Amino acid sequence: MLLLGENVLWLLVLIGVMIMIHELGHFWAARFFDVKVEAFSFGFGPRLFGFRRGDTDYRFSLILLGGYVKMAGEQLSDENVLDPRGFLAKPRWQRLIIAFAGPLMNMVLAVVLLTGLYMFKFQKVADEDMQAVIGHVMVDSPAAKAGIQDNDRIVRLDNKKNPTWEDVGLKEIASAFRPMYLTIERNGKYFDTAVTPNLGERTGMGFAGWDERGQIQLGAVEVGMPAAKAGLKKGDLLITVDGQPIHSQIKFQEITKNSGGKPIEIEYQREGQSHLVTVQPVFSNVDSPSRWMIGVIPQQKLRIITTKLSLPAAFSQSIQANSKGALLIVQFLKGMLERRMSPKNLSGPIGIGTMAGAAAREGPAEFFQLMCMVSLNLAIFNLLPIPILDGGVILMLLVEMMMQRDLSLNVKEAVFKVGFVCIMVIVAFAIYNDISKLLPAG
Repeated sequence: MLLLGENVLWLLVLIGVMIMIHELGHFWAARFFDVKVEAFSFGFGPRLFGFRRGDTDYRFSLILLGGYVKMAGEQLSDENVLDPRGFLAKPRWQRLIIAFAGPLMNMVLAVVLLTGLYMFKFQKVADEDMQAVIGHVMVDSPAAKAGIQDNDRIVRLDNKKNPTWEDVGLKEIASAFRPMYLTIERNGKYFDTAVTPNLGERTGMGFAGWDERGQIQLGAVEVGMPAAKAGLKKGDLLITVDGQPIHSQIKFQEITKNSGGKPIEIEYQREGQSHLVTVQPVFSNVDSPSRWMIGVIPQQKLRIITTKLSLPAAFSQSIQANSKGALLIVQFLKGMLERRMSPKNLSGPIGIGTMAGAAAREGPAEFFQLMCMVSLNLAIFNLLPIPILDGGVILMLLVEMMMQRDLSLNVKEAVFKVGFVCIMVIVAFAIYNDISKLLPAG
């Protein structure tokens, strides 16, 4: 219960900041164009307390999850629709800017957060650890069918020379059922091939069935599971499993999954000392599909370079990171529309709350990074051309500007009703995803 309470608290902080920054964008733009703002509310529902300054009632409302800005004359049915300072009385280009200002502020926040973070702590993986060298290829996977083998190096990805594993990973998850054109180096020789990732059953994203080569350590060891009982700890460096050298997370998981319940022998290093233990896997149906497991999360051991950046360098890195994040979000949405990616990756308030709580417990840097990601997602989601979202308002304004006349009230009401239903369906589906991830697999 304590953990749940922490998650809820950090969810409120995260979503509250995101939405308030968003609404500040609308508020400042409205004030700039002399639109009368009747209320700026922190939260929804009945007013609890606040104060009035000028035309605006600054209030705290009962449901402290986000907020809103109420402008005079926003709807044709408003009693003050003829007010010259009303929203609809302003030129369409001004209304368009006011609508766009909310998502823009979320984008600005994402850039500012990462810029500030990078000025205090910028972490970069050493260049040699980012080389796209294949550690392991799963049998019958798209990568295997393309002729790729362990220890191959990707020297070209589409038109990009010497891609990093980050480049390869981002391309892979966004390329379900679409070919990735590669040039492979193997023992000093080169050949071209194409890998067409399928849709990962567990991830709902593109999956090629390969893994990067590197040192593998235990990122987590579950209490009460066989690995913990055998004495394995977080940070242990895996050397061999059943005599097979381990340079890949996938290979380690395959050996465990295919053990058939037979004990496996693990050689590992801790503080420079080698150790050998025998671990008895257990069968678990918590995950889908059911499998043999020992209760660990393997991860690549990366050499991290930590430094501080100057303001210009931090700003440049922030722009690059946010651009990559925005591109990935857009590719994911496009993939869902094309039915190449699964919408089960959508997270609702439960999922976001879990991430917020986990990030907060990791430290300020992780929480700010999550805040950046959520802010960017909120900006792009709000720009979708769905009525009642900012993107829908912008689209209708652009249509009216091309038509040089207003859409009829009946059309607008019908469009907004459809938009409301769409948003409710998306929210309900996201919450269903959250709950389904918490339930054990059937």
